[in-house]
Amino acid sequence: MTHDRHSYAEPALVRTTHLALDLDLDFTAKVLSGTATHTLAWSGPGDRLVLDTRDLTILAVEGAGGEDGEWEPLEYSLAVPDQELGSALTIRTRQHEQVRVSYRTAPTATGLQWLEPSMTAGGMMPFMFSQSQAIHARSWVPVQDTPSVRFSYAAHVTAPPELMVLMSADNGTISHRSGSYDVVMPEPIPSYLLAIAAGDLVFEPIGDRAGVWAEPEMAKRAATEFCDTEEMMRVTEALFGPYRWGRYDILVLPPSFPYGGMENPRMTFATPTVVIGDKSLVSVVAHELAHSWSGNLVTQDSWDDIWLNEGFTSYVENRIVEAVYGHELAVMETAIKQHATVVRLDPLPAAQQAVELPGLNHRSQYHGTTGLGPLKGAWFLAWLEERFTRETFDPFLRGYFDRFAFRSINTDDFVGHLQEQLLDKHPGLVTPAELAAWLDEPGIPAFAERAVSARFEIVDELRERWLTTGEVPAGAKHWTTQEWLRFLDAAPDVLTAAQLQQLDREFDLTGTANGEIARRWYAIVAASNYTPAYDELATFLTRVGRMKLVLPVYKALAASEAGRDFATEVFAAARPNYHPITTAAVQKILGR
Repeated sequence: MTHDRHSYAEPALVRTTHLALDLDLDFTAKVLSGTATHTLAWSGPGDRLVLDTRDLTILAVEGAGGEDGEWEPLEYSLAVPDQELGSALTIRTRQHEQVRVSYRTAPTATGLQWLEPSMTAGGMMPFMFSQSQAIHARSWVPVQDTPSVRFSYAAHVTAPPELMVLMSADNGTISHRSGSYDVVMPEPIPSYLLAIAAGDLVFEPIGDRAGVWAEPEMAKRAATEFCDTEEMMRVTEALFGPYRWGRYDILVLPPSFPYGGMENPRMTFATPTVVIGDKSLVSVVAHELAHSWSGNLVTQDSWDDIWLNEGFTSYVENRIVEAVYGHELAVMETAIKQHATVVRLDPLPAAQQAVELPGLNHRSQYHGTTGLGPLKGAWFLAWLEERFTRETFDPFLRGYFDRFAFRSINTDDFVGHLQEQLLDKHPGLVTPAELAAWLDEPGIPAFAERAVSARFEIVDELRERWLTTGEVPAGAKHWTTQEWLRFLDAAPDVLTAAQLQQLDREFDLTGTANGEIARRWYAIVAASNYTPAYDELATFLTRVGRMKLVLPVYKALAASEAGRDFATEVFAAARPNYHPITTAAVQKILGR
C-alpha cells in the first residue's frame, strides 16, 4: 500500500492534510515532548493509519471525529525497529477525522542536535536545531515521512524563556522571548521540511522580504554577507515565476550543522562556514533560495527521484549566480561541479558507473547523501537549455513550476511535461537516442559539452608550470575562491613536502578561514602525510561539522594506517561537536 520504499506510510489509503504540534523543549533531558495531531483525508475503505517513527516513546493515541468530536483512546502497535527506517506506528481507527499522538523523543534523536553553551558563538546559552532531510523527521515527530505527502502545519512550542524558538513557518521578525511560541505554515509541505531551532537568536533585516536570524555575535556579519538575497529573489521571480512563500529568512546555525544549507521554507538553515567576508561562498544561499521553486514548490514524490529536487535546484542556482554576479562566476561554478563529477566517474568501469550515476529514470539508492545524480540532472537541464535556447527553455521551466506547484511528482511526470511542452512543439532538436542517454544510460553522455572558463585555463597552465618547474603561480594571492578550488581540485592527490611547504609559505593555506579551500587543502595534506599542518587540520575537523568539508579529509586520512589512527584521535575530540548525521558518516569512513 506504499510506493515510497523509505517510508511505512500508506498515502493511497489516508493522508495527513494538516499537522498541529504542541511541543515542549527540555534542554536538561535533551528531549522534545508533546502531541502531534493529524487531520486526515481518507481515500476509501480502511481502518488503520500508519506513521513513521524512529526511537520515539509513544505515550498515548486518541482519535476524534463525527458529530460530537470527542476524543477516544485508540489501539496502536509499534513495530520492531529497522536500523534505517525506524518503526512503523500502526493505529487502528474508524476513519477518524483527527488522530492525536502523545510522545517524547530520545536524547539520541537523529533529526535533532542539542548543543551545550560551549558549542555556540556566545558560549552562554544552549542551542537546539533539527535536520529532517531525508528521513529524520520521524525521529522527532510521528508523521507520514515521505515527500509524496504534503500538509500545512501549526505549532505551539514552550522552551526556556531566555531562548528564541523558530520553525519553518511564519515566525515574524522580532526576537520576542516569552518561553511560549505559536507559528503557522499555511502552505502544504512534505515532512522533510519540518524544522525547529531554539537558541540565543536575534534578527537583522536584509530586505523587505528577507532577513537573517543568528546569534548576536554572528548576525550583522551574516546580514552583510547575505545582503544580495533580495536581489536573488527578484531575478529568480523574473525567470521562473513568483516567490510563493511570503518571507525568505536565513537562520545561521552553529558550525556543527552538517550541511551547507537546508531549504526549510520561510527559514533556510545555513552553515556559518559560508560567512567569510567576501561573498565568495554565497552560492549556498542561491542554492537554498532556488529550492523555493524546485523542491519546496515542486517536490520529488520519493527519494528515488532526488534529481528532481537537487538537479533542478543546481540549475536554477547557477542562473541566479549568473544574473547577480556575472557569467564568468557562473561558468566557474559549473566547471567545478562538472570536474568533480567526471573525476569520480573516469576511473570506473561501466558497471560501477551505472551504480554511481544511473540514468535519471533509475532509482538513485538515495540514503541521505545526494551523490552525483543531482549533478547529472543539472547538466541535463543546461544541455536542454543550450539545445532549445533560453528564449524557449525559460518559459518551459516557468510553466513546469506553475503546473506542478505544491505537488509531489516523479520523473515520469517530468518527462511527460517535457514531451508535451517542449519536444513535441520543437521537433528534431533532440533525438530519442540523446534523451535516452540522459534518462536511461549511466554516466554523462559523450555529447554533453563541458563548461569552459578562460580564467580556469590560466589557472591550469600555472598549475602545470608549478608542478614542472616549481615556479609559484603569478598573481595567485589575488585569486578568487573559485580559482583556488580549481588549482587544488586538479592538483595531484599527493604532493611532496617541499611543494606543500612552498604553497603554505607563499599563500598561508594552513589555517585558512575559507572552508571550501580548507577541505581541499587538508585532503591533500592528509594524503601526503604532511604532518606540520596536522595541528591546524585537527582544529578544522574539531571546529566544523559540515559533512561536505570534513568527510573528504577523514577519507584521505583513513587511506593509511597512521592517518586512520590520527583521524580516530581527532574524531574522539570532535564527536561531541558533530551532528548525529555527521557522526554516523565519519564512523563509516573509519570503520568504527
